[in-house]
Order: sequence, then structure tokens, then C-alpha cells
Amino acid sequence: MFLPNTLTDYRSPLDPRDAEALGEEAAREVERYLTYREENAATPLVSLPGLAAELGVSSINVKDEGFRLGLGSFKALGGSYAVIRLVLEEAAKRMSRHVDISELHASDVKAIASTMTFTCATDGNHGRSVAQGARIVGAPAAIFVHAGVSDERVAAIARFGAEMIRVGGSYDDSVREAARVAGEQHWTVVSDTSWPGYERIPGLVMQGYTALVREALRELSEPPTHVFVQSGVGGIAAAVAGYFSIAMGEKRPMFIVVDPKRAACIVESARVGHPVVVPHGESTVMAMLECYEPSLVAWRILSRAADAFMTVDEQDAIDAMRRLARPARGDHAIVAGESGGVGLAGLIKALADQGIKQTLKLGDRSRILLINTEGATDPLRYEELVGETPASVLARAAEAKV
Repeated sequence: MFLPNTLTDYRSPLDPRDAEALGEEAAREVERYLTYREENAATPLVSLPGLAAELGVSSINVKDEGFRLGLGSFKALGGSYAVIRLVLEEAAKRMSRHVDISELHASDVKAIASTMTFTCATDGNHGRSVAQGARIVGAPAAIFVHAGVSDERVAAIARFGAEMIRVGGSYDDSVREAARVAGEQHWTVVSDTSWPGYERIPGLVMQGYTALVREALRELSEPPTHVFVQSGVGGIAAAVAGYFSIAMGEKRPMFIVVDPKRAACIVESARVGHPVVVPHGESTVMAMLECYEPSLVAWRILSRAADAFMTVDEQDAIDAMRRLARPARGDHAIVAGESGGVGLAGLIKALADQGIKQTLKLGDRSRILLINTEGATDPLRYEELVGETPASVLARAAEAKV
């Protein structure tokens, strides 16, 4: 499915709350916070000239979030950032003064953090970020996972000391259960999706993602003309689209949201003109995008800032993983998890359809920005789908650099 944005609020200014959360000042503050994080470094921006020539576009650059903060996913920027912000805000409230990020490890701030329990529901990556953030500040964490989350991903979260809670059903069921239990236990929910009455914290999570866009723009010699970003509940897509909309205004790139066909809550919302819950059918291989209800904040942004919405099939996502692992001659190999290459899958599908290609004004002058949103966060699943281990792909990429 492909849908140009024909919604009534398309191209209208962002809601003032969203403009503040995703604006330049907030994004600079995110980057300042990151300077206090261990393992902080800008992730690679990988140019793929061979693939660009093969597909008939001017350039393709991939922001590779598989190296982010030791977690292997862009989610490392969101959940942990929100946890840290919330601890500092609570400390400021209790101490009746401003508390800066530089004081995060002060004994009085640590004491306050230890009284707060952070929780969320996750497909894997967001939960790792929240758990990591809780460990950094010295707070307990309880993470809810649904039936489809692999044991490998559960173990990756548990290593940060979080209590793991399995629930039946889908991701959206786990979101509801996390909210219910948190209400009973007086825990703080740090969700990457939003619902009526719960918007600020998901906004902080999205705010954290703006760092990757700023990093990419600093490295690019020219800004992109097109950005394809995958969507689950919509958080990463909305953060990127919103930042570009604020930072570049009318000169912003064309922005395309890409959903799995089996879990297309953003695309279906665009089709009917308002946020909808899509039925839970057969699971998608794109595990990190298996969401059936959009974030209301993300939808509010994407309805204004996205230019088009599209879906990709299961094989499209797998083919993109393999194409990145075994790239065109001269290109750098990239390890992309099941959801990581979905933006590329959308680009390939768009270029193969003359009607979509014309609608999006894709051609030999197009400069494409993609985001590899995750590395091999489930290495066994990666090897099963790609046919080799993540280590062997990374080794080949290292050899090509020499």
C-alpha cells in the first residue's frame, strides 16, 4: 500500500508542544546530556555509492544505530534519556532547586532515584534502554514483555538488573498491562507510545531521538532530498520528521513512513484519516515494528510532517537485511536487524513502481537518508534470516576498510 498524505492538517505547523519537544534548543540539550554518558559516540553515517548507482539515485546514506551506546539500537537514545530527565526533575522538586545532569551521580540525587521504580512494555529495544537508564541512576526497573518477545531479547534486558514480567497477547496488550500495574504500584511508566492523558514522557523519549538527526546533518555535505523511516507506534518516524520540519522548514526533505504490512497502524490511520487500532493477525518478522495502535503524539506529528505512507512485505525486509550484509561492490557492509533495513525496503519498493517514483519525485538527483534502527539485537534470528552471523558480516566490513 502507498498513500500520499492528503490529510487536512498536512503541512500545517506542528502543535506547539511538539515543536518545543523536537526543536533545536531541546535537541542541543539532548546532546549535552549524552556527553555525560559512558560509551557515548556519534554512530556511523555510512555512504553506499554502489547501491545508489544500482538504484539510480544520487546518493544513499545510512545512519547506523547498531552501535548506539552499547545497546545496538536507536532506542538507547530515548528511554534512558527520559529516565534521567525524570530523576533530575524529581530531585529538583524534592530539593527545591534546579538539578543539572552534572549532579546525576551525587549521593542525594542517587538516594531520590532509589525510591523511584521505572517500567515500560517493550518488543525488546526500548525496554533495554529504560532498564539501562534505571541502572545508570540507581533505580529499580520492571519491564513487561509480550508472548512474541524472544528469550534472547528478554535476557538482553535482564542483564541490566530489571525485573522481567511476561504477559500474554501482543505488544499493545503488554502496554495496557504495564500501565495497569504501574498505577497500582505507583511506578513511573516510561513508554515510547502515548495515549489520552499520557503524552509528556513519550515526548521526552522522542526528544532523545533527535540526536541522531543532528549527527547525520553535521556529516552530510548536502541535506537529503528524501528520508525513508520505518515506523512501529510512530515515535522514531515522528521525531525525525518533526525535527526536519522545524530545522529546515519549507526546504525540508520529502519524508516517507514505512510500516510492515502485517502491523500497519500508522499507514491504516493515514488511510482512514485518524488514529486506529488494526487487528492482530499473523506476526511480522519485523519484530520491533509489530505494533497495532499508533502513538497519539507521533500521529499528531506525522499527520502534518509526513509526505507519504507505505507498507512493505515480510520478504522485502529480509531482502533488505541481506542486501546490507552483502552490499554492492565497494560499499560498506551493515548489520541490520529484522526491523533495521525497513527504510531501505521502502525505498527499493518505491523505486520499482513508476507511479510511486513519480509521486515522490525520485530520480538521479535524489539524495536518500535511511536509518538502520537496530543491529542484530537477536543474533540467532539474524543468522537464520541472513545466512551468516553478525560477527562474520562485521569482520568482512572491517576487512574492507583496511
